[in-house]
Amino acid sequence: MSVPFAEQFRPEKIEDMVGQPHLFSKNSIFYKTISKNHIPNMIFYGPPGVGKTTVANIIAKNTEMLLCKLNGTTASLDDVKKVIDDSKSVFASKGVLLYLDEIQYFNKKQQQSLLEYVEKGLITLIASTTENPYFYIYPALLSRCTVFEFKLISKDEIKKGLERIVNLKKIKIEDEALDRLALASNGDVRKAINNLEVIYLATGNKTIKLKDVDEIVDKAHIVYDKSEDKHFDHLSALMKSLRGSDPDAAIFYLVKMLEAGDLQAVCRRILCSVNEDVGLAYPGLIPIVKSCVDIALQIGMPEAKLPLSNAVVLIATAPKSNSAYMAYAKAVSDIQMGKGSTVPRELQNTHFDGEDQLNKGQNYKYPHDYKNHYVKQQYLPDDVKDAHYYIYGNNKFEQALKEYWDKIKK
Repeated sequence: MSVPFAEQFRPEKIEDMVGQPHLFSKNSIFYKTISKNHIPNMIFYGPPGVGKTTVANIIAKNTEMLLCKLNGTTASLDDVKKVIDDSKSVFASKGVLLYLDEIQYFNKKQQQSLLEYVEKGLITLIASTTENPYFYIYPALLSRCTVFEFKLISKDEIKKGLERIVNLKKIKIEDEALDRLALASNGDVRKAINNLEVIYLATGNKTIKLKDVDEIVDKAHIVYDKSEDKHFDHLSALMKSLRGSDPDAAIFYLVKMLEAGDLQAVCRRILCSVNEDVGLAYPGLIPIVKSCVDIALQIGMPEAKLPLSNAVVLIATAPKSNSAYMAYAKAVSDIQMGKGSTVPRELQNTHFDGEDQLNKGQNYKYPHDYKNHYVKQQYLPDDVKDAHYYIYGNNKFEQALKEYWDKIKK
C-alpha cells in the first residue's frame, strides 16, 4: 500500500511550511519559541489541514524528544498513562512530547489528569483543536498552555505547496488546473494535496487538465460545519453585512449557509436583524420579513432561497435604527444595579388605602380624558424618574414621531 501524498511530502522543517506568516516568519514569537530547546506547553487552534500536526512533528524532530500521538476521539486515560511510562524509557532521554489531537473530546476528568502530568513536567503537551479552546478546554489546563491560532491558508500559499509536490513527482499539470485545485480547497492544504493525488493516480502520466480537476471539484468544498465555530462566524458575518447595508456580502453569506443546509439558523438571524438593525427606521419591514421567513420554512429548500433573498436584500438596503434596542440596553443597566424597585403609587394595581397611607387615593390620570390623549405624570420609579432611555433615531419615521410629540408635550 503506497503512502499518501500528504504523508510522503509532509514538510520536515518550518521553512518548508506554507501559510501562517504570523507564526512561521523568523521574527515571530512562535518561531523564536520553537527554535529554542525548551518547548512550552502549547495549544494549536485552527481548522483542519493547516499544518498543526506537521509543526508538532517538526518540533519533536528538532528537539529529539520522543513524540507520542493520541487522538481525543479515541484515547483514554490508560493511553495517557502509557505515555508517562514511556517517558521513563531510555528512548525518552530528551523528554516526551505528547501531541493530543482533538483535545476538545477529552472530558473534564481526562483534562484534569493531563494537568497533573503537565505540572510535574512529566510531559510536554501540544494539543490541537478545531474548536475555540477558551470554550472547550479546562481553564486550569488552558492557563498552563500558550495558545497559537492557525488560520486558513491562502490560495497562493496552497499553490506553492502543490508546486513543491508537482516538481518532486514530476507531475504534468496545466497552470489553470493548479489554480483551480488551490482555490477549491478553501484554505485546507491537505484537501488540495489529496485531490491532486486522486487525479494523478487516475490520469497516470498524462498532463492534468482543468477539466480533470473540475470533475472532482465541480463544486468548491464548502468549509462550513454547523457544529463548529465556522457556523457562528458565518452567522455573524451575515448579520454584520445586513447591519452594514452591504447587499452583496449579505447575499454571499446567505447562499453559503443555505447551500450548507443551515436554513433554521439563517431564518433566526434574519428575524433578529430586521428588529435590531432596521427597527423603527422602517417598522413596516418587520412583518414583511416575517412573512418571507414563514414562506421559506413552509416550502423548504431549494425554493426557500427565493423569499430569503428578498428579505436579505430588503434588510441590507433599508434605513437603519437601533434606537429601541439601545433604549432596552440602557434600562437593563439601571435594573441590574437595583434601581426602580418600587412602582409609582399612581401606576400600582391597587385601590385600597391602608390606615398608614398618608396620601389617600391612587391619583392615576387617564390620558384619554385629556387633550391629544396625553397628560404629564410620573411613570418611572422615583430613583430613575429623570432617566432617558429612548433617543429618537435620525431617520424619517422616528423624526416624524419626535416632531409630533415635541408639539404635544411642548
